[in-house]
Amino acid sequence: MSCADVREQLGAYLDGEVPAAVAAAIAAHVEGCAACAALADRERALAAEVRAALPAWRAPDVLRARVREALRDAAPRAGAWRPTPWQGLVAAAAAVVLVVGTWIVATDRAAGAALTDDVLAAHVRSLMPGHLADVASTDQHTVKPWFDGRLDFSPPVTDEAAAGFPLLGGRLDYLGGRAVAALVYGRRLHRINVFVWPARSGSGGGGPAHAGRDGYFLEHWTAGGMTFWAVSDLNRAELVSFVRLLQQGGTGAPAAP
Repeated sequence: MSCADVREQLGAYLDGEVPAAVAAAIAAHVEGCAACAALADRERALAAEVRAALPAWRAPDVLRARVREALRDAAPRAGAWRPTPWQGLVAAAAAVVLVVGTWIVATDRAAGAALTDDVLAAHVRSLMPGHLADVASTDQHTVKPWFDGRLDFSPPVTDEAAAGFPLLGGRLDYLGGRAVAALVYGRRLHRINVFVWPARSGSGGGGPAHAGRDGYFLEHWTAGGMTFWAVSDLNRAELVSFVRLLQQGGTGAPAAP
C-alpha cells in the first residue's frame, strides 16, 4: 500500500471504519513509514483536542427508549413473515427517522416556548426603574449610532411618532445566548420593546408568530436577515398595527408566508 493510499484512508482507519484487511495493511505501512506515522500521530492528537473541546451530547432517555422500541417493533417475530435483511434494515431506519424527527419537532417547539418566556421576562425586567433605556432619545439618528461598537450588527431603527408610537430610546439586552438590541417605543402610557438580532445566528430565533401571556402580547417575525420580537401590554390590535408600521417603514418587510 502506497503513502497516497494510506493518506486517503487514514481518517477512516483511525475511526475504525475500514475493513479488517485494509486496516491491517494500513497499520503495517504506518509502522514502517515515518512520514505516515507522524501524520497518524497528528491526526490522533487533533481528534483528541476536538473531543476535549466539544461538549458531549447524550440523547434524552425518552428518545433512546423510543428508538429501542422502534427497533424491536421492526425486528421479525417467530412464526411471522420474515423480511429479507435489507427490508428489515429499511424498516428499522424508517422507524428511527420517524422517532427522531418527532423528537426534533418537539425540541424546536420547546425551544420556541422558552425563547418566548425569555422575551417576555426581558420586557418586564425593562419596566423596572432605571432599566428601560441605556440611551434615551426620540431621535433615530442618535439611537442607531449608539449601538455601533456595542453589537456585532447594526439594528434598523425607525421613529413612528407621526403614527402615535414615538421612539423613546434603546439598550442592550441578552436573549437566546447572545447580546441583542432592544428598541423602546411608547404608546400613551404603554411601553413597547422591540428586540432585534441577526436571524439564524445560533441565538434561537424561533418561536410563535403571535403569543399572549399574563396580559402581554408578543409578535415575532423575520425580515432582512434579522429576527424581531415586539412585546407590550397594549391590546393586540394596537400592537399588530405598530408592527405593520415597522415592517412598512424600514425595520423590515414582513416575511413571505
